[in-house]
Amino acid sequence: MGHDTTDSRGSLLVWGALAIVYVVWGSTYLAIRIAIETVPPLLSGAMRFSTAALILGTAVLLLRGWRAFRMTWKELGGAALVGLLLLNAGNGLVAVAEQHISSGLAALLVASVPLWLVIFRIVARDMPQVLTLAGVLIGFGGVAVLSLTGGGSAADSTGIVIILLASMSWSAGSFLSARIPMPANPFVASTVEMAAGGIGLALTSTVMGEHLDLGAVSGRSWAALAYLVVMGSLVGFTAYVWLLGAAPISLVSTYAYVNPVVAVVLGALVLSEPVTTSMVAAGLVIVLGVALVVSTERRRNAPTEEKEPASV
Repeated sequence: MGHDTTDSRGSLLVWGALAIVYVVWGSTYLAIRIAIETVPPLLSGAMRFSTAALILGTAVLLLRGWRAFRMTWKELGGAALVGLLLLNAGNGLVAVAEQHISSGLAALLVASVPLWLVIFRIVARDMPQVLTLAGVLIGFGGVAVLSLTGGGSAADSTGIVIILLASMSWSAGSFLSARIPMPANPFVASTVEMAAGGIGLALTSTVMGEHLDLGAVSGRSWAALAYLVVMGSLVGFTAYVWLLGAAPISLVSTYAYVNPVVAVVLGALVLSEPVTTSMVAAGLVIVLGVALVVSTERRRNAPTEEKEPASV
């Protein structure tokens, strides 16, 4: 009886954490769109990740002490490089792209990240299975349709190119994170990544000539930024890291094809973003391709499954 109760509680915790990852990370595209209404895109990312790094780093310091931050220069450099690829180029470009395209379309194109990861593996001469390659071809078919048609809406081709570059950068950071020296503690690694991404975005913002007019920033943009810091970068990440140790990676990785669906629905409900038939069809093709890749790779890697880097 007690054992059943414990299993039931554990199952509820897993699904609760999974729901957080599904909804919170799916909602970050909408939050980014609202934040950049009155805050320059690169600067908004700099503020988000610098603040999140400070909060997470302080929490780790209070709970684990200075010893948690012991790492080699190679591990520090590895985490900083991954942070620049994931957050400076990856997340920063998503914010820039959302000036030109809807948050839903951005999320659907970013859903191609697992497909790009397979391409990087092929370049590194790690040939995937036939079903994985089939998933990549199916998924990129959907990406091509979305990119060429803009999902049947008046999407700016500049935004589409930028979001594809963001996806490639995020994939490169994800690919390298499992192959270069990184801090052993995932929370420390994330702190370094967010600090590097925040500093990189601040410098990039300065070079690009962005300026923050505090008087012009709306209350909803401040609220969206606060949501991105607390929910997107702290709560979502913590739930993800906990899930990696409490649930099969094959279940956890389903966020990759649930997030874009959540993003499209929220964009339509909150900002009345257009959802066209061709956008839905192409999006379903991408999700199908990603699902095939993820499920095939998880079966191949079990039981020694690699952990994926978290979105932050």
